[in-house]
Amino acid sequence: MSVHPYPSLIMETSYIVNILFLVALGLLLVVSSGIVYLSSVKWRDRRRQKQDKEAG
Repeated sequence: MSVHPYPSLIMETSYIVNILFLVALGLLLVVSSGIVYLSSVKWRDRRRQKQDKEAG
């Protein structure tokens, strides 16, 4: 059975990896939400322009 010479380093690395994963997940959610928002705004504007053209 091998024992790691620096067990605290493994714990710190694991903690850092978890933090980075959560940050990446958060950024992914923010970017995805922004894309959905911009797409919905563009769709709404197109619909309004089409209605304005039909109205006169």
